[in-house]
Amino acid sequence: MTTDPQQAGAPGSHFVLEARGAAAGYGDKTILHALDLAIRPGELYALLGANGAGKTTTLSLFLGFVAPAAGQVRVNGVDPAAQPAEARRYLAYIPENVALYEHLTARENVAYLLELAGQRESRAAIGAALGTAGLDAAAHDRRVAGFSKGMRQKVAIALASMRRVPALLLDEPTSGLDPQATAEFNRLLEQLRAQGTGILMVTHDLLSAADVADRIGFLDGGRLREEVGASGAERFDVRALHRRYGGQAA
Repeated sequence: MTTDPQQAGAPGSHFVLEARGAAAGYGDKTILHALDLAIRPGELYALLGANGAGKTTTLSLFLGFVAPAAGQVRVNGVDPAAQPAEARRYLAYIPENVALYEHLTARENVAYLLELAGQRESRAAIGAALGTAGLDAAAHDRRVAGFSKGMRQKVAIALASMRRVPALLLDEPTSGLDPQATAEFNRLLEQLRAQGTGILMVTHDLLSAADVADRIGFLDGGRLREEVGASGAERFDVRALHRRYGGQAA
């Protein structure tokens, strides 16, 4: 029997991404220590930290590339270490540098990658998703070899929206983007959140995180040191966050 990705998960589970007391590392070196992190449908969580803080290892836990040495990790209720293929059915992942097939057009890339996931969509539906993601119609049938980073991300967002999975992982999504492209990307994230997608974004970009996140966590030395939730019209006290994060990142 095929399980609907939107309905999967442990009975009564309210989280699409969840780590409880998770420790992980490589060989005899521990990178993450007792990580507690839980993200609900429609919530955007930004995880900040300096290089080596454990952000990439956190993503690897949810992707099933690394098994926790202690604690547990769940993707929509599924253990990605024990059932990696099943867990990845409920995930979309956009790396810092989006990998697309250079010889294919934007539309062909989306169609092919959807087919690899066992999903077929019409040409018109793919065009509509690319348009909603902000990619100019003239670029839909152009090879992606000459695409900018921002254009590639729009293709990836279109793909993520069409897969209709409950969770999205983002790795440094605004790195290398100009302010306009960053603003466009943040708008696309709002659309995915409105669809009920839970999003985990790891980033160095505090300002971008403050613009879109519901919660911001600060990872330092493999430990989640602090978590701040958005509140009020200003959402976050960016100056206070910058003082805290600047001290950790130094």
